[in-house]
Amino acid sequence: MSDIITANRLIDGIVLFQDSGGGWAEDFARAAIYADAAATKAALDLAKEDERRDLIVEPYAVAVELRNGHYAPKALRELIRATGPTVRLDLGKQAQGQAPVLLEKPHVSV
Repeated sequence: MSDIITANRLIDGIVLFQDSGGGWAEDFARAAIYADAAATKAALDLAKEDERRDLIVEPYAVAVELRNGHYAPKALRELIRATGPTVRLDLGKQAQGQAPVLLEKPHVSV
């Protein structure tokens, strides 16, 4: 199973993803993918250092899977965090081109 590390930026609450350099990006596509538990733990330990420095809050690992050739969160909650509001596609990361790539057509139940 593959994982990414996510957190919220302390200053404004924006959802962030740890990149391959150990920094943080708003764009899901820049998230580093960790292929095993040891790599995920090391990345989470690094994230906890940023939390102690008051850069981010609540870092944790998120399981991701390949969908149509792109990584996306497995859990619906995490997909929503990575994408933005489900009722307004013109807001959030989806409106800025920073959401996970999904080839399935999104829909909202009414």
